[in-house]
Amino acid sequence: MFAVDRLILVGGILLLIGIASSKFSARFGLPVLVLFLAVGMLAGSEGIGGIAFDNYLIAHGVGTISLALILYDGGLRTSRESILAAWKPAVTLASAGVLITSMITGIAAAFILDIPILLGLLLGGIVGSTDAAAVFAILRSSGLRLRERISATLEIESASNDPMAIFITIGLIQVLLGESDLGIGLAWLFLQQMVIGTTVGVLTGKLTTALVNRISLEAAGMYPLLVSACGLIAFGLAAALGGSGFLSVYIAGVVLGNSKIVFQRGIMFFHDSAAWLSQIVMFVVLGLLSYPSRLLAVAWEGLLIALVLMLIARPVAVLATALPFGFDRRELTMISWVGLKGAVPITLATFPLLLGVPGAELLFDVVFFVVLLSALAQGIGLPYIARWLGLELPAHPVPPVSLEISSLKHVNGDIVDLTIPKDSRAVGRKIRDLGLPDGVVVAMVARGDEIIPPKGSTELRAGDHVFVVLRPQLRPLVDRAFGPEPETPDVFLEIGEFPLRGSTRLRDLEEFYGVVLDEDSDLTIAELFRSRLPKETCRAGARITIGNASLVAHEVTSGGDVELVGLELSGEEEPPH
Repeated sequence: MFAVDRLILVGGILLLIGIASSKFSARFGLPVLVLFLAVGMLAGSEGIGGIAFDNYLIAHGVGTISLALILYDGGLRTSRESILAAWKPAVTLASAGVLITSMITGIAAAFILDIPILLGLLLGGIVGSTDAAAVFAILRSSGLRLRERISATLEIESASNDPMAIFITIGLIQVLLGESDLGIGLAWLFLQQMVIGTTVGVLTGKLTTALVNRISLEAAGMYPLLVSACGLIAFGLAAALGGSGFLSVYIAGVVLGNSKIVFQRGIMFFHDSAAWLSQIVMFVVLGLLSYPSRLLAVAWEGLLIALVLMLIARPVAVLATALPFGFDRRELTMISWVGLKGAVPITLATFPLLLGVPGAELLFDVVFFVVLLSALAQGIGLPYIARWLGLELPAHPVPPVSLEISSLKHVNGDIVDLTIPKDSRAVGRKIRDLGLPDGVVVAMVARGDEIIPPKGSTELRAGDHVFVVLRPQLRPLVDRAFGPEPETPDVFLEIGEFPLRGSTRLRDLEEFYGVVLDEDSDLTIAELFRSRLPKETCRAGARITIGNASLVAHEVTSGGDVELVGLELSGEEEPPH
């Protein structure tokens, strides 16, 4: 049996065990990264697998590539709305917050381990950042849903704080090796990492969007690979220019994910799988690199450092950097707790080993122990802390089926999956009574494990998954029809005129669009035109007002019946006729 054959077999077994462990994680609430690390440790030289692996260079390479793909996927799924809502506290936490956390932890580590202060600060810098892979995995696989601003702050912070951690780590290694000083050199390194990483990320994201939309590939499966290649280029180019590859690849993902591109759903599915594969491979390889006996030797010191990190350093950093942005006490507590550590600290801990820093093995073992403890304590405790603080939101129901538009050309249409909440205005109503605008069609209703072909007479129930085909500009109207809370009139004023069928009843205009009625609500729009205008004057372009709205006839039959109208909301009620 060739060595590569054995490697493929072992890799397949470890991958299968990793996937199976994710089911165990979901059932028992253990963070997946802990289980992946455990798989690697069990397969290692001191485990039942007996695989001898101590190549820090390979581990560093695997960790870097995997983390780049994980960050890319995280960027693709970070919405523009989340960034606008949380970028200020997130960026402050990712910079000043990491610095404060690193300093407090580093000083404590120097005292606890009885090592030089610079070596202690290096350890603090390595474990000072919140790990994106850990946060994404916990928030997206545990079913936990936090308030939007908290969730966005944590995700953006964890994805953008690597430059500060890398800056501290590399800078202090250079100081320890006598290649730099603690002054201007370190400040310039940080600025270089941030500016180049951001610039390359934005430019690469925009160029990738243009390339994906303009190039014509024979196979649809090539588009996800094209996007992946561009992400790797974003990382490598930024790193080659002296910037942060991690920040660059995340920003490139954000730019691409918030742009309209062809085959978008397929690209997202591919990178979701790539991110999961990267997590499994990265944590298993890092687990192989560990020696449980060495971890036990530093258990007490690691426990004390972890407690300082979780209970003192992180909360102090959060209070100093996030308090000015209007978070209340419960939200600050939640953000303080979600300072999870993961692959980034372990990967960074290989830097001193690769560069020959004295005491590097001790740092690696302590960092590994701290990461394990952080992931276990903070990962397992996350749902309970969220419930205790009253910050957990109900999870979005998962539809039993899905529909999608897969097109290699832009189409002016979307399929959206909407779950009808208990307090929705659509509950108990027939589809034909929803007052849906023209250009909106209910394509399918999923109820439990049943598929219900929709008809006008189909009555909707709470919990139904409704798949709606629509033109994108009509999405706010659809959200209003199926959502729990009425939108303000400003939403419709921004849309301008939108189309309705002549068969729509006036009561639906009142309930779903806030039209103030002074007419019989049982009338249809067509009947209203017939009652208001003589038959010979009822033609395309005819306009009537009703309360705070205007109705403009667009399609009229030869018999004078209005089939299609445009509704315009003025926001001001007209006097009754």
